Amino acid sequence: MAADEAVAAGGLSIGINYGQIADNLPSPSRVSMLLRSMQVSKVKLYDADQNVLSAFLDTGVEFVIGIGNENVSAMVDPAAARAWVQQHVRPYLPSTRITCITVGNEVFKGNDTDLKDSLLPAMKSVYQALGALGLQGQVNVTTAHSLDIMGSSYPPSAGAFRPDVVPYIQPLLDFLSAARSPFLINCYPYFAYKDDPTGVPLEYVLFQPNAGVTDPTTGLNYDNMLYAQVDSVYAAVQALGHTDVDVKISETGWPSKGDPDEAGATPQYAGIYIGNLLRRIETKQGTPLRPAVPIDVYVFALFNENLKPGPASERNYGLFYPDGTPVYNVGLRGYLPPMDESDATRTAIHFLALIALAFVTLVLS
Repeated sequence: MAADEAVAAGGLSIGINYGQIADNLPSPSRVSMLLRSMQVSKVKLYDADQNVLSAFLDTGVEFVIGIGNENVSAMVDPAAARAWVQQHVRPYLPSTRITCITVGNEVFKGNDTDLKDSLLPAMKSVYQALGALGLQGQVNVTTAHSLDIMGSSYPPSAGAFRPDVVPYIQPLLDFLSAARSPFLINCYPYFAYKDDPTGVPLEYVLFQPNAGVTDPTTGLNYDNMLYAQVDSVYAAVQALGHTDVDVKISETGWPSKGDPDEAGATPQYAGIYIGNLLRRIETKQGTPLRPAVPIDVYVFALFNENLKPGPASERNYGLFYPDGTPVYNVGLRGYLPPMDESDATRTAIHFLALIALAFVTLVLS
């Protein structure tokens, strides 16, 4: 089934990350129309933007919302966690379908020991706050991890977490198991290809026909890197005593543009990766280790974000340009309505502010 046929057949079973690190994005009300025209039913935010949540009232779209790393430590205080849930979750339910809260993002990638120590207590506080408001079971609590937490990932059956993160991951898994919440990972086969374009077969990372790689321990054959990465995480989770925690992909994508040293960052490869991924998802396919469990994926990202720091690729993961034009064609045809009056007003104010700033700069120089 082609990606555009999948959309026509009743919507996408894939989620989309809606990042907003940009100064040129359409208003949430217009984005709501765009996503609904594409029949997208799952959206992941990195915050709990009230304008976005309000724009999706009564649309049936399912939301993952986030508490940023800068606010994780504060959530350790049960009163602060309850106030956050009261403000950012309770008012929108059930009209906006908030189903999950991510506390922090890729916390173990950095060196902030206080943040790492605060993560699980903060997750527990938020979970208890949901319980106090009668929302446990309706809204999950988890956190999203970078694959940097893996000490070993090949072959998949040898998957293991880094020794330094195991003391954090073990109790976190115990919590996720008890709370019936998923283990979220951000998976980017692109990074592996970029780091070693001559050693990593392009067909293997792009879901194209190839002989695949057979795990010598399990005998399972992997014809793409993404599924191998997921199963390596399952192996690592199982090594810590859990077979009852689902692994889900909170981010995956491929940049359409990059710096000269970023191999493979092209619209062609991005389109192949996302298009082939969509086709896999629509077949309800599981990984070789868990073939009966359809893989759950949130694509990164909805728009190119022009203010993201780092290499050029960071600003070019979008499926769409801010004007609603597809960056590449994978059959995801959506309708972005014309700019409304509030958008026009904001644009005019932004333009006038730039003129005023330029004038002040000129006078003072």
